[in-house]
Order: sequence, then structure tokens, then C-alpha cells
Amino acid sequence: MPNRPIRAIIRNQRVITVPTDATVRTAAHMMREYQIGSLMVVEDDRLVGIFTERDALFRVLAGGLDPGRTRVEQVMTREPTTIAPDRPVVHALHLMHDGGFRHLPVVERGRPVGMVSIRDAMGMELARFEQEADEKQAIAEILA
Repeated sequence: MPNRPIRAIIRNQRVITVPTDATVRTAAHMMREYQIGSLMVVEDDRLVGIFTERDALFRVLAGGLDPGRTRVEQVMTREPTTIAPDRPVVHALHLMHDGGFRHLPVVERGRPVGMVSIRDAMGMELARFEQEADEKQAIAEILA
């Protein structure tokens, strides 16, 4: 399972990007609309950064910045670590673990083609864990 290529994970993904001059408020609305935790920031269709929930929380909110006036390029993570779509999932997991992040842009010749999250990378293993946790919770409620 972890040796499957990244391409298999992003196969049905819609590539969601935001331009550098978008406001943080616009980016946050997009993240809510698409139910995602990060956006790839592009300039001339090339990846230049990533904007995450953590950026919004730590750099904008905790920094006292106005999300309606702050542009994404001011608070994004520039030149993020990326991965090619032909690389194995296990490589993505190592990059995310070593870098301490949960989202990894997938690029081909500098252009974004998808995003791998830690949840995506864990796939079936995580789904199985969540199902077991739900079953334990249901049993606990019955026994209570």
C-alpha cells in the first residue's frame, strides 16, 4: 500500500490554487468551500508557495493581521517541499515526517498537479483506524 505512486492518490483530485495577490479571507473561504487544509499558491501557473490552516492561525490571527487586507503572499510558506507524482507514497510520508508538515504539493515541471495530505497518504490504514475507534465508542456508549 505505501509503495503505490502519488499519482494514484491524486488521480481524481481537483487542483485548487490561489494567486499570490488573493486576500487571506478569500483563501480561507476557498479552504472552507472545498473542505481542505491548504492551498497551493501560484504565479503564472507555477507553484511559489503554500498557504495552510497553520499559516492562517499563527501568522495572521496570532500576528494580529487583517485577513481582508493581508495578501496570501505575505504569509504563505515560500518554496515549499514538493513531490513528483511518480514517487511512492512512502517517500511522501518521509518528507512530511522529516519536515513536520501535513500537506505536500505534487508538482510536475513546476506546475501543481495535486496535493497529498497526511490523511491521503495514510489512506486505508487511517480509514480502518477511524472505523475501529467509532466501533469502540459505540460499544462504550452501549455499556455506559
